[in-house]
Amino acid sequence: MSTFKVAIFTGNYNHIRDGVSLTLNRLVAFLLKQNVEVLVFGPTVENPALEHAGTLIPVPSIKLPGRPEYRFSRSFPKTVRKKLKDFDPDIVHIATPDYLGLRALKWAKKNQKPIVASYHTHFSSYLKYYRLSLLEPILWKYLKWFYRHCRQVYVPSPSMAKFLKENNIESDLRIWARGIDLDQFNPQKRDEAWREKHGFKEQDVVITFISRLVWEKNLKLYADVVNRLKKKYPQARALIVGDGPAGEGLKKMLPEAVFTGFLTGVELASAYANSDIFFFPSDTETFGNVTLEAMASGLPCVVADATGSRSLVEHGKNGYIAPVERSDKFYKFIEQLIIDETERLKMAGVSLQKAKAYSWKSINNKLLNYYNEILEAKN
Repeated sequence: MSTFKVAIFTGNYNHIRDGVSLTLNRLVAFLLKQNVEVLVFGPTVENPALEHAGTLIPVPSIKLPGRPEYRFSRSFPKTVRKKLKDFDPDIVHIATPDYLGLRALKWAKKNQKPIVASYHTHFSSYLKYYRLSLLEPILWKYLKWFYRHCRQVYVPSPSMAKFLKENNIESDLRIWARGIDLDQFNPQKRDEAWREKHGFKEQDVVITFISRLVWEKNLKLYADVVNRLKKKYPQARALIVGDGPAGEGLKKMLPEAVFTGFLTGVELASAYANSDIFFFPSDTETFGNVTLEAMASGLPCVVADATGSRSLVEHGKNGYIAPVERSDKFYKFIEQLIIDETERLKMAGVSLQKAKAYSWKSINNKLLNYYNEILEAKN
């Protein structure tokens, strides 16, 4: 017997394997186990990147200009609206405030359904990478209007909640963090045979980047810092895990780096565990799933001073934080970790302990409690 029904609207559920799609799929799988009925609405493609959880109702979409691997929902047809009406959700959860999200919001208001939203993508930080910073005031005005209609807005970290408040988002902001599978990601996956297979020697210090290879992840900064370090420290080696449109450009910048391509499962966990330093200069993260995976794998993390990373990395304890404008600071911090193995191992231990606080079950249980709070207030 179902407890209640949730309709989730998202810009990505299965066509790209990223933090948004993986988080939502994990949530849906969890809710279904709790006897919550879920229907997901979003774009898809003929050969999606992952096998999704639950039922996905596809909506018409087009390729996003400049980023063709992503899709943009272009309509909310009658056939889809009928499925939504027949489902008759108790809660409408909007994960992306795009065109589909806007139509979902209007439908929910018209049908007097409680609306909640989750903030997955740090949209304003992306604008500078596409030279669209002039649009930032318009974007914040729209987001303020959009989230004002939501009973609750779920953000991945206290630092992101603070940032949204500073930009006049006055909604009821609740923390819905991201979790980690500690059985999958852990230091026990370290194996000298794996390092040797990928061309790393025992004395090498492997500086790793793991994410989609897109320029807004600050790949140029990663390449510049690593290239400078290599000139002074031959044992400094670059490992890049992932794929994406910036991959070929990055290979030209780092011709001696090891590129594994996209990895999942045991291979991904092994890549983390066989690294020595996690270097993630992206300042567009709302949380930083990859940073948490690196911490669970026992790595010191050198990250950009961004809202997501600040919630995971404690400067000087399990890694270092630097502003993206200061490549010299990134260089200095990573140099210190290359030179001082004792500090590197100490920070690795702190990372491991911090990661243990993030279990998916408790995190998604918290969201379920938020839902129940809304339903109780409704009754």
